[in-house]
Amino acid sequence: MAEQNGVKAGELIIEPPTLKCLGFEWYIEGDDNRNAVVEVSYRKLSDNKWKKALPLFRLQNEECITRFLNNSLDYITPNMFAGSIFDLEEDTEYECRFVMTDPDGVTGESEKTVTVYTRPEPKPFTGGRVYHVYSRDYEGQKQEPNFDNLMAAYYTGWCEADWWNVAPPRVQPGDTILIHAGVYRDDWHFYGGDIWGEGMGTPFQGTYFLTAKGTPGKPIAIKAAGDGDVIFDGNGNFNLFNVMVADYHYFEDLTFCNTYVVFLAGQKDMLGCSGLTVKRCRFEDIDKGIHNHWSGSKNYYIADNVFIGRHDPDVLHGWTGYHSPTSNYSSTRTPQDTRHPYEKCLSEYAVKICGAGHVVCHNYITNFHDGIDHATYGVPDGYPPYSHPDVYPVEKVLKQDRMFVSNDIYNNIISNVHDDFIEADGGMYNMRVFHNLCLNAGTNGLSTQPLLGGPAYFMRNILYNVPKAVKHAASPSGVLYYHNTFITKVIGTVGSNYHFRNNLVLGWISTETIFAIDTYTNYTSSDYNGFRPDPEAEYSFIWNSPAFDKIKDYSSLREERKYNTLIDYIQDTGQDKHSIIVDYDIFQGVSPVSDVTNVYKVEDLDFRLKPDCAAVDSGCILPNVNDGFNGKAPDLGALEVGQPIPVYGPRP
Repeated sequence: MAEQNGVKAGELIIEPPTLKCLGFEWYIEGDDNRNAVVEVSYRKLSDNKWKKALPLFRLQNEECITRFLNNSLDYITPNMFAGSIFDLEEDTEYECRFVMTDPDGVTGESEKTVTVYTRPEPKPFTGGRVYHVYSRDYEGQKQEPNFDNLMAAYYTGWCEADWWNVAPPRVQPGDTILIHAGVYRDDWHFYGGDIWGEGMGTPFQGTYFLTAKGTPGKPIAIKAAGDGDVIFDGNGNFNLFNVMVADYHYFEDLTFCNTYVVFLAGQKDMLGCSGLTVKRCRFEDIDKGIHNHWSGSKNYYIADNVFIGRHDPDVLHGWTGYHSPTSNYSSTRTPQDTRHPYEKCLSEYAVKICGAGHVVCHNYITNFHDGIDHATYGVPDGYPPYSHPDVYPVEKVLKQDRMFVSNDIYNNIISNVHDDFIEADGGMYNMRVFHNLCLNAGTNGLSTQPLLGGPAYFMRNILYNVPKAVKHAASPSGVLYYHNTFITKVIGTVGSNYHFRNNLVLGWISTETIFAIDTYTNYTSSDYNGFRPDPEAEYSFIWNSPAFDKIKDYSSLREERKYNTLIDYIQDTGQDKHSIIVDYDIFQGVSPVSDVTNVYKVEDLDFRLKPDCAAVDSGCILPNVNDGFNGKAPDLGALEVGQPIPVYGPRP
């Protein structure tokens, strides 16, 4: 096929907006030489001045070939641009402008301007009906109308026998159910409990099946009344709340415990809900907090919650055996030791999302296998397996409302996990992971296994006490690592089209390589970073890619290049020309990890930079990412000197 270096502009897609971010896709034809650019600017509709954002990210038929489960994850990205605008105000109308240029010429509409609203934070509707639920041992005065259990308030009747689902829902969009103080625990083996007035209305399995539907402006709210703790105890059941058909339901200030899955919100090829809100709740003694595997789900808001898993809170364990060159476990620890004692998976994850437009923010998560995950769903719905874009253009066959796009994970504290802090696995475009504080993981920090196109933005995250910062398994494509503080090595297994800027990467195991990249594409890049190589490592830097005269090569013919020093690495590869060597003295209060099994505490570490250290003013400008920096240039790492520390975890 003859090269087509000029670009033809196609359709611009507006993805589901979130509270703070907007995502876009712009499909194209041509630009075989990859020199087209899309500049982005934005402004509130009420403002006159435009602000600059990052250019849209270029995708060009990158291959995510995994050979996994009969090729069910193999995917080839479209020819397109995608990207996000960050740090916006919620419930605000923005004007967004996109200008495409190409030295080889542009056909079609080269400039597009669209108007988009960010979403408001979900809140209960104030004009709906209010129902009250009191525990049976409540002795005070009761407000009307009141009921003995949630199911009696939610439905027009309840029972715990085989006619349990006869009564239709009582609640309508905008209604609120206030749960008063008490423990709500059902004996789900007690058939016919309603006959004696003893049940909670959950049929057989002990599950609250919720089937009504709210709307974005009028959710159905189930929240604590404010007169004491409200505890929903699953009594050892499998699932406490089934909300797979319950669109736009809102839960607040409740405690959930003693169950396998608290919220079952969606399952692949079956069903799932949209608009789920869970705020200021507590989850403990559970396997999974919120589970969704439904590609059509939209607009979750999971915020300011506490998730406590069942794993040992005092020792960091692994799940794949001992992480050691030897197989013997020893209680003697050294900084070089990367061993973790094995522990079975008692709590798999706090939150797993699937779909588009979800926000998971300001949560505290500890003692799980994983922290926050996007579902590894497989190829998106409508994508023909074993195909190529020349035969089946991707944008023509995918179901737009079933794509994994525009999801935000930010300002969470995640600690003591077997495997990964955060997984963007299975995501497509505009996966946004930023301002997270992550301590103590047994395997990896941030995972893209796989990423189907990108971009996934990993920005201003802090990782400490984890064997390696990133997991690039299953050939991900399109990852951006900006302004992270990684107190561990970066070892990127093979992928394509990923980029590092303004990061700090400090090792603590004296024999390990600090930075190793393996890529199918010679447009993978790295620069403006700060490295602390490990002093006894055989090689400090590795850059494996196709021969430099090839733009990309998805065969196994990648050249292995190993370097002892930063200077040698720069001179041979051309990468990291502006990067520097740093050490732990750049921080206000961070030391190398001394015991990998220790569960380090947030309050014992201070990741702020010293104002006169080498990492200050050593970064590059990234519009809409480091606006408002102090000094001559942005600082390296997650925290800018002179700017407030982000609020991590639940807000007051």
